[in-house]
Amino acid sequence: MPADRGRPPAPPTISEVAAEAGVGRATAARTLGGYGYVSPELKERVLAAAEKLGYRANALARSMSTGVSHTLGVVVADIGNPFFAGMVRGISDASRARGFDTIVLSTYEDLDEEIAATNVLIDKRVDGVIIASAAVGRGEVTHIRTALERGVPVVLVDRAIGSLDLDTVVIDNRDVAREAVETLIAAGHRRIGFVWGPPVAQAPTTRRALLSAAARNVWTDGERLRGYLDALDDAGIPFDPELVMVGPKTEEHATEEVVRMLTLPHRATALFCTETDAMTGALRAVRARKLSYPGDLSLIGFDDSAWAAVMDPPLTMIEQPVHQLGAKAAEVLLDPLEGAEPRRETHTLHARLVMRSSVAPPPAL
Repeated sequence: MPADRGRPPAPPTISEVAAEAGVGRATAARTLGGYGYVSPELKERVLAAAEKLGYRANALARSMSTGVSHTLGVVVADIGNPFFAGMVRGISDASRARGFDTIVLSTYEDLDEEIAATNVLIDKRVDGVIIASAAVGRGEVTHIRTALERGVPVVLVDRAIGSLDLDTVVIDNRDVAREAVETLIAAGHRRIGFVWGPPVAQAPTTRRALLSAAARNVWTDGERLRGYLDALDDAGIPFDPELVMVGPKTEEHATEEVVRMLTLPHRATALFCTETDAMTGALRAVRARKLSYPGDLSLIGFDDSAWAAVMDPPLTMIEQPVHQLGAKAAEVLLDPLEGAEPRRETHTLHARLVMRSSVAPPPAL
Protein backbone atom coordinates (compact mmCIF):
# COMPACT_ATOMS: atom_id res chain seq x y z
CA MET A 1 0.00 0.00 0.00
CA PRO A 2 1.45 3.43 -0.89
CA ALA A 3 2.58 5.29 2.23
CA ASP A 4 0.41 8.35 1.54
CA ARG A 5 -2.89 6.45 0.90
CA GLY A 6 -5.66 7.72 3.17
CA ARG A 7 -3.92 10.99 3.94
CA PRO A 8 -5.80 14.22 3.20
CA PRO A 9 -4.53 16.09 0.15
CA ALA A 10 -2.01 18.83 0.79
CA PRO A 11 -3.54 22.32 0.81
CA PRO A 12 -2.93 24.38 -2.33
CA THR A 13 0.02 26.76 -2.28
CA ILE A 14 0.39 30.34 -3.47
CA SER A 15 2.45 29.05 -6.41
CA GLU A 16 -0.41 26.78 -7.49
CA VAL A 17 -2.88 29.66 -7.23
CA ALA A 18 -0.53 31.83 -9.31
CA ALA A 19 -0.25 29.13 -11.99
CA GLU A 20 -4.03 28.67 -12.10
CA ALA A 21 -4.53 32.45 -12.45
CA GLY A 22 -1.74 32.82 -15.00
CA VAL A 23 0.13 35.42 -12.93
CA GLY A 24 3.46 35.59 -11.17
CA ARG A 25 3.82 34.29 -7.61
CA ALA A 26 4.53 37.80 -6.29
CA THR A 27 1.24 39.07 -7.73
CA ALA A 28 -0.67 36.18 -6.14
CA ALA A 29 1.08 36.78 -2.79
CA ARG A 30 0.22 40.50 -2.81
CA THR A 31 -3.42 39.77 -3.62
CA LEU A 32 -3.88 37.02 -1.04
CA GLY A 33 -1.83 38.83 1.59
CA GLY A 34 -3.75 42.09 1.20
CA TYR A 35 -0.70 44.30 0.66
CA GLY A 36 0.79 46.22 -2.23
CA TYR A 37 -0.91 47.19 -5.49
CA VAL A 38 -2.53 44.69 -7.84
CA SER A 39 -4.65 45.74 -10.80
CA PRO A 40 -8.38 44.96 -10.47
CA GLU A 41 -8.23 42.52 -13.39
CA LEU A 42 -5.34 40.49 -11.96
CA LYS A 43 -6.82 40.62 -8.45
CA GLU A 44 -10.09 39.16 -9.74
CA ARG A 45 -8.22 36.34 -11.51
CA VAL A 46 -6.20 35.47 -8.40
CA LEU A 47 -9.23 35.45 -6.12
CA ALA A 48 -11.18 33.27 -8.56
CA ALA A 49 -8.26 30.82 -8.76
CA ALA A 50 -7.94 30.74 -4.96
CA GLU A 51 -11.64 29.98 -4.60
CA LYS A 52 -11.49 27.26 -7.24
CA LEU A 53 -8.52 25.55 -5.58
CA GLY A 54 -9.83 26.06 -2.01
CA TYR A 55 -6.84 28.14 -0.98
CA ARG A 56 -6.84 29.57 2.57
CA ALA A 57 -4.35 32.26 3.49
CA ASN A 58 -2.04 31.63 6.43
CA ALA A 59 -3.20 34.32 8.83
CA LEU A 60 0.02 34.34 10.87
CA ALA A 61 2.19 34.68 7.78
CA ARG A 62 -0.05 37.42 6.44
CA SER A 63 0.15 39.34 9.73
CA MET A 64 3.94 39.09 9.69
CA SER A 65 4.09 40.62 6.22
CA THR A 66 1.40 43.26 6.64
CA GLY A 67 1.51 43.96 10.40
CA VAL A 68 -2.27 43.41 10.59
CA SER A 69 -3.99 40.15 11.57
CA HIS A 70 -7.59 41.42 11.73
CA THR A 71 -7.87 39.56 15.01
CA LEU A 72 -8.63 40.81 18.52
CA GLY A 73 -7.70 39.00 21.72
CA VAL A 74 -10.15 38.84 24.63
CA VAL A 75 -9.20 37.84 28.18
CA VAL A 76 -12.04 37.21 30.65
CA ALA A 77 -12.40 35.50 34.01
CA ASP A 78 -14.72 32.69 32.91
CA ILE A 79 -16.37 32.31 29.50
CA GLY A 80 -18.82 29.87 31.15
CA ASN A 81 -20.20 32.69 33.30
CA PRO A 82 -23.34 34.13 31.63
CA PHE A 83 -22.13 37.69 32.27
CA PHE A 84 -18.83 37.16 30.47
CA ALA A 85 -20.46 35.03 27.77
CA GLY A 86 -22.85 37.88 26.98
CA MET A 87 -20.03 40.41 27.01
CA VAL A 88 -17.90 38.28 24.67
CA ARG A 89 -20.88 37.94 22.33
CA GLY A 90 -21.04 41.73 22.18
CA ILE A 91 -17.32 41.94 21.40
CA SER A 92 -17.56 39.25 18.74
CA ASP A 93 -20.63 40.76 17.05
CA ALA A 94 -19.12 44.25 16.90
CA SER A 95 -15.73 42.95 15.73
CA ARG A 96 -17.15 40.70 13.03
CA ALA A 97 -19.20 43.58 11.64
CA ARG A 98 -15.92 45.41 11.05
CA GLY A 99 -14.01 42.45 9.60
CA PHE A 100 -12.18 41.29 12.73
CA ASP A 101 -12.10 37.84 14.33
CA THR A 102 -11.72 37.23 18.06
CA ILE A 103 -9.67 34.83 20.18
CA VAL A 104 -11.07 34.34 23.71
CA LEU A 105 -9.12 33.01 26.70
CA SER A 106 -10.40 32.39 30.25
CA THR A 107 -8.30 33.00 33.37
CA TYR A 108 -10.59 31.97 36.25
CA GLU A 109 -9.59 35.14 38.15
CA ASP A 110 -6.01 33.82 38.36
CA LEU A 111 -3.44 36.54 37.65
CA ASP A 112 -0.79 34.07 36.48
CA GLU A 113 -3.30 32.64 33.99
CA GLU A 114 -4.08 36.19 32.84
CA ILE A 115 -0.40 36.95 32.28
CA ALA A 116 0.04 33.72 30.30
CA ALA A 117 -3.09 34.42 28.24
CA THR A 118 -1.94 37.94 27.40
CA ASN A 119 1.48 36.67 26.32
CA VAL A 120 -0.16 34.04 24.10
CA LEU A 121 -2.22 36.73 22.37
CA ILE A 122 0.85 38.93 21.86
CA ASP A 123 2.65 35.95 20.30
CA LYS A 124 -0.37 35.37 18.05
CA ARG A 125 0.11 38.92 16.76
CA VAL A 126 -3.40 40.08 17.54
CA ASP A 127 -4.13 43.69 16.63
CA GLY A 128 -5.39 44.56 20.12
CA VAL A 129 -6.52 43.06 23.41
CA ILE A 130 -9.62 43.54 25.57
CA ILE A 131 -9.04 42.45 29.18
CA ALA A 132 -11.36 41.97 32.15
CA SER A 133 -8.39 42.00 34.49
CA ALA A 134 -7.93 40.46 37.92
CA ALA A 135 -5.04 42.86 38.55
CA VAL A 136 -5.60 45.48 41.24
CA GLY A 137 -2.19 47.03 41.98
CA ARG A 138 0.62 48.71 40.12
CA GLY A 139 2.90 45.70 40.52
CA GLU A 140 0.39 43.36 38.87
CA VAL A 141 0.11 45.03 35.46
CA THR A 142 3.51 44.26 33.93
CA HIS A 143 1.89 42.03 31.29
CA ILE A 144 -0.37 44.87 30.18
CA ARG A 145 2.55 47.28 29.98
CA THR A 146 4.46 44.67 27.97
CA ALA A 147 1.63 44.48 25.46
CA LEU A 148 1.61 48.26 25.10
CA GLU A 149 5.40 48.35 24.66
CA ARG A 150 5.06 45.74 21.90
CA GLY A 151 2.60 48.02 20.10
CA VAL A 152 -0.52 46.04 21.05
CA PRO A 153 -3.27 48.42 22.25
CA VAL A 154 -5.26 47.34 25.32
CA VAL A 155 -8.78 48.24 26.42
CA LEU A 156 -9.97 47.33 29.92
CA VAL A 157 -13.53 46.09 30.25
CA ASP A 158 -15.74 45.61 33.33
CA ARG A 159 -12.82 46.37 35.69
CA ALA A 160 -10.79 49.56 35.96
CA ILE A 161 -7.16 49.66 37.09
CA GLY A 162 -6.25 53.00 38.63
CA SER A 163 -2.53 52.71 37.89
CA LEU A 164 -3.11 52.48 34.12
CA ASP A 165 -4.10 55.35 31.80
CA LEU A 166 -6.11 53.28 29.33
CA ASP A 167 -9.49 53.31 27.65
CA THR A 168 -11.80 51.53 30.07
CA VAL A 169 -15.41 50.42 29.56
CA VAL A 170 -17.36 49.76 32.76
CA ILE A 171 -20.82 49.83 34.30
CA ASP A 172 -21.93 52.32 36.97
CA ASN A 173 -21.55 49.70 39.70
CA ARG A 174 -21.38 52.11 42.62
CA ASP A 175 -24.43 54.15 41.62
CA VAL A 176 -26.68 51.18 40.89
CA ALA A 177 -25.57 49.40 44.08
CA ARG A 178 -26.49 52.49 46.05
CA GLU A 179 -29.89 52.58 44.32
CA ALA A 180 -30.53 48.95 45.20
CA VAL A 181 -29.71 49.43 48.88
CA GLU A 182 -31.71 52.68 48.97
CA THR A 183 -34.67 50.65 47.70
CA LEU A 184 -34.33 48.27 50.65
CA ILE A 185 -33.99 51.18 53.07
CA ALA A 186 -37.08 52.86 51.61
CA ALA A 187 -39.00 49.64 52.32
CA GLY A 188 -38.06 50.02 55.98
CA HIS A 189 -34.98 47.81 56.30
CA ARG A 190 -32.07 48.71 58.59
CA ARG A 191 -30.36 45.30 58.87
CA ILE A 192 -29.13 44.78 55.30
CA GLY A 193 -26.58 42.08 54.55
CA PHE A 194 -23.94 42.48 51.84
CA VAL A 195 -23.21 39.14 50.17
CA TRP A 196 -19.88 38.79 48.30
CA GLY A 197 -17.42 40.98 50.19
CA PRO A 198 -13.62 41.02 50.33
CA PRO A 199 -11.91 37.59 50.45
CA VAL A 200 -10.25 38.22 53.82
CA ALA A 201 -10.28 35.88 56.81
CA GLN A 202 -12.09 38.22 59.21
CA ALA A 203 -14.51 41.08 58.64
CA PRO A 204 -12.83 44.48 59.14
CA THR A 205 -14.41 46.31 62.07
CA THR A 206 -14.31 49.81 60.59
CA ARG A 207 -15.57 51.31 57.37
CA ARG A 208 -12.06 52.47 56.42
CA ALA A 209 -10.56 49.03 57.03
CA LEU A 210 -13.32 47.41 54.99
CA LEU A 211 -12.69 49.73 52.04
CA SER A 212 -8.95 49.09 52.34
CA ALA A 213 -9.62 45.35 52.08
CA ALA A 214 -11.93 45.97 49.13
CA ALA A 215 -9.19 47.93 47.35
CA ARG A 216 -7.18 44.71 47.20
CA ASN A 217 -10.07 43.02 45.43
CA VAL A 218 -11.30 43.26 41.83
CA TRP A 219 -12.65 46.70 40.97
CA THR A 220 -16.30 45.74 40.48
CA ASP A 221 -16.62 44.20 43.95
CA GLY A 222 -15.10 47.26 45.56
CA GLU A 223 -17.40 49.64 43.71
CA ARG A 224 -20.50 47.68 44.72
CA LEU A 225 -19.39 47.68 48.34
CA ARG A 226 -18.88 51.45 48.18
CA GLY A 227 -22.42 51.86 46.85
CA TYR A 228 -23.76 49.78 49.75
CA LEU A 229 -21.88 51.92 52.28
CA ASP A 230 -22.95 55.15 50.54
CA ALA A 231 -26.62 54.20 50.97
CA LEU A 232 -26.14 53.32 54.65
CA ASP A 233 -24.30 56.60 55.27
CA ASP A 234 -26.98 58.65 53.53
CA ALA A 235 -29.65 57.04 55.72
CA GLY A 236 -27.63 57.36 58.93
CA ILE A 237 -27.45 53.58 59.38
CA PRO A 238 -24.27 52.46 61.20
CA PHE A 239 -22.02 50.01 59.36
CA ASP A 240 -22.12 46.57 61.02
CA PRO A 241 -19.27 44.21 60.05
CA GLU A 242 -21.45 41.24 61.03
CA LEU A 243 -23.60 41.98 57.98
CA VAL A 244 -20.79 41.83 55.39
CA MET A 245 -19.72 38.51 53.90
CA VAL A 246 -15.95 37.94 53.82
CA GLY A 247 -13.87 34.92 52.87
CA PRO A 248 -13.92 32.65 49.80
CA LYS A 249 -16.09 33.76 46.90
CA THR A 250 -18.08 30.59 46.40
CA GLU A 251 -21.76 29.75 46.42
CA GLU A 252 -21.17 27.38 49.33
CA HIS A 253 -19.51 30.06 51.46
CA ALA A 254 -22.23 32.55 50.56
CA THR A 255 -24.75 30.06 51.95
CA GLU A 256 -22.74 29.72 55.17
CA GLU A 257 -22.42 33.48 55.59
CA VAL A 258 -26.11 34.15 54.96
CA VAL A 259 -27.09 31.45 57.46
CA ARG A 260 -24.82 33.23 59.94
CA MET A 261 -26.47 36.60 59.21
CA LEU A 262 -29.89 35.02 59.65
CA THR A 263 -29.01 33.55 63.05
CA LEU A 264 -27.61 36.74 64.61
CA PRO A 265 -29.47 37.98 67.69
CA HIS A 266 -30.46 41.02 65.60
CA ARG A 267 -30.59 39.26 62.24
CA ALA A 268 -30.54 40.58 58.69
CA THR A 269 -33.97 41.37 57.25
CA ALA A 270 -32.70 42.07 53.73
CA LEU A 271 -29.81 41.00 51.53
CA PHE A 272 -27.97 42.70 48.67
CA CYS A 273 -26.25 39.97 46.62
CA THR A 274 -23.66 41.27 44.18
CA GLU A 275 -23.05 38.16 42.02
CA THR A 276 -25.17 35.31 40.66
CA ASP A 277 -23.48 32.76 42.92
CA ALA A 278 -24.06 35.07 45.89
CA MET A 279 -27.80 35.08 45.15
CA THR A 280 -28.05 31.32 44.67
CA GLY A 281 -26.10 30.83 47.90
CA ALA A 282 -28.48 33.19 49.68
CA LEU A 283 -31.52 31.33 48.35
CA ARG A 284 -30.09 28.06 49.65
CA ALA A 285 -29.64 29.67 53.06
CA VAL A 286 -33.21 30.96 53.06
CA ARG A 287 -34.43 27.44 52.31
CA ALA A 288 -32.16 25.93 54.98
CA ARG A 289 -33.61 28.30 57.60
CA LYS A 290 -37.15 27.49 56.40
CA LEU A 291 -37.80 31.14 55.65
CA SER A 292 -39.51 32.74 52.68
CA TYR A 293 -39.06 35.92 50.73
CA PRO A 294 -40.18 38.66 50.76
CA GLY A 295 -42.19 37.97 53.94
CA ASP A 296 -39.23 36.95 56.10
CA LEU A 297 -36.41 38.45 54.07
CA SER A 298 -36.11 40.88 51.15
CA LEU A 299 -33.65 40.17 48.35
CA ILE A 300 -31.97 42.17 45.57
CA GLY A 301 -29.28 40.70 43.32
CA PHE A 302 -26.92 41.54 40.47
CA ASP A 303 -26.93 40.03 36.96
CA ASP A 304 -30.58 39.73 35.98
CA SER A 305 -31.45 36.62 33.98
CA ALA A 306 -34.41 34.58 32.81
CA TRP A 307 -34.29 32.33 35.88
CA ALA A 308 -34.69 35.32 38.22
CA ALA A 309 -37.86 36.38 36.41
CA VAL A 310 -39.47 32.92 36.69
CA MET A 311 -38.70 32.38 40.36
CA ASP A 312 -41.71 32.35 42.66
CA PRO A 313 -41.86 35.15 43.66
CA PRO A 314 -39.79 36.78 40.89
CA LEU A 315 -36.56 38.37 42.09
CA THR A 316 -35.72 42.07 41.98
CA MET A 317 -32.39 42.22 40.14
CA ILE A 318 -29.88 44.60 38.57
CA GLU A 319 -29.73 44.20 34.81
CA GLN A 320 -26.30 44.85 33.32
CA PRO A 321 -26.02 45.81 29.62
CA VAL A 322 -23.58 42.97 28.97
CA HIS A 323 -23.84 42.86 25.17
CA GLN A 324 -23.54 46.64 24.96
CA LEU A 325 -20.54 46.51 27.32
CA GLY A 326 -18.69 44.13 24.98
CA ALA A 327 -19.71 45.98 21.83
CA LYS A 328 -18.52 49.29 23.28
CA ALA A 329 -15.18 47.77 24.30
CA ALA A 330 -14.69 46.48 20.74
CA GLU A 331 -15.63 49.87 19.30
CA VAL A 332 -13.19 51.69 21.58
CA LEU A 333 -10.39 49.31 20.56
CA LEU A 334 -11.16 49.25 16.85
CA ASP A 335 -11.65 52.97 16.23
CA PRO A 336 -7.95 53.87 16.72
CA LEU A 337 -6.90 50.78 14.74
CA GLU A 338 -8.88 52.23 11.85
CA GLY A 339 -7.43 55.71 12.15
CA ALA A 340 -9.31 57.51 14.94
CA GLU A 341 -7.40 59.42 17.60
CA PRO A 342 -6.96 57.38 20.84
CA ARG A 343 -8.86 59.04 23.71
CA ARG A 344 -7.85 57.05 26.81
CA GLU A 345 -10.93 57.69 28.88
CA THR A 346 -13.45 55.81 30.99
CA HIS A 347 -16.71 54.94 29.25
CA THR A 348 -19.47 54.24 31.78
CA LEU A 349 -22.64 52.38 30.80
CA HIS A 350 -25.76 52.37 32.95
CA ALA A 351 -27.19 49.31 34.67
CA ARG A 352 -30.89 49.12 35.53
CA LEU A 353 -32.68 48.01 38.69
CA VAL A 354 -35.54 45.71 37.62
CA MET A 355 -38.23 45.78 40.31
CA ARG A 356 -40.17 42.56 40.81
CA SER A 357 -41.57 40.91 43.96
CA SER A 358 -38.70 40.11 46.32
CA VAL A 359 -38.75 43.37 48.32
CA ALA A 360 -41.26 44.07 51.08
CA PRO A 361 -41.26 45.80 54.49
CA PRO A 362 -39.24 43.95 57.17
CA PRO A 363 -41.04 41.43 59.37
CA ALA A 364 -41.85 42.25 62.98
CA LEU A 365 -39.10 40.44 64.91
